[in-house]
Amino acid sequence: MKATEPFQIIHADDDEDDNILIADAFRETGLNAKITWIEDGEKLLDYLSTRGHPDLILLDLNMPRKDGLETLREMKSNETMRPIPVIAMTTSSSEEDIQECYNLGVNSYVKKPESFERLLEIAAIISKYWFSAVELPVKPEITEKNEGGELAGKDIN
Repeated sequence: MKATEPFQIIHADDDEDDNILIADAFRETGLNAKITWIEDGEKLLDYLSTRGHPDLILLDLNMPRKDGLETLREMKSNETMRPIPVIAMTTSSSEEDIQECYNLGVNSYVKKPESFERLLEIAAIISKYWFSAVELPVKPEITEKNEGGELAGKDIN
C-alpha cells in the first residue's frame, strides 16, 4: 500500500448511531482511513468475497441475520479471509463471548465504551497500534460483484 492511500476499515455493526460515533472518533485521530459500514454478518461475508479485504474489521457480536460469532467462525475457517485482522468491538463483557472470540481467532476484544471521550482514546490506540506499529497482511485482489451486481457496504467518509 502506498503511504498516501487511506487504510481500509470495515465497521460491521447494525447500530447506525454506533457507526457514526466510531467514524467520528477515527476521523478525530487524524488517521487516513476509509471506513465502510456494513449492517450484518451476511453482508460482511459477501463484501469480503466480492470486494476484497480491508486492513481491519471492527466486528459487533450482536447483529441480525448472522451474528458476529457466526461471521467470525466463517471468516477464520476461510483461507483467504483468515489473515484479516479482526477486533471484536461489542457491548458484551460475557466471559463466554470473550473466550469464544479468541478461540475463533479474533485479534482483540474491546468492550464498547460508554463515553465518546473513551471511544476517542480507544480509536487512537487502535490507530496507533494497527496502522503504525504492526505489519499488515497482503490483501488479495477480488473484483467480482454479488449476484445483483450491487456491492454491500456504505462508505462513511
